Amino acid sequence: MNRTTILKWITGICEGLLAIPIAGGTFIVSMTWTPLLFMFVLHTITLIISIKDARFSSGSILGMITSFLGAIPFVGWVMHTITAIVLLIDAAVETKK
Repeated sequence: MNRTTILKWITGICEGLLAIPIAGGTFIVSMTWTPLLFMFVLHTITLIISIKDARFSSGSILGMITSFLGAIPFVGWVMHTITAIVLLIDAAVETKK
């Protein structure tokens, strides 16, 4: 499995965990929004590595946007859910290749 695919699985699972309505929001707020900064950095690393591997990751760009909008309660939940789905589908497609 490619390192880009592994990072997409990891970021997709992390976004999915942050998308859990009450638990994800509580985790983000209790850690003073540090998980959003961490996810932004992780999505940036994934994007850079995917570009180097010639496997562009639109899910990582979406994840970076989600990290900024994640502080808005309902919008953050929707964005985390969409980003998780996009990243996990992209990782699954790459895994099958």
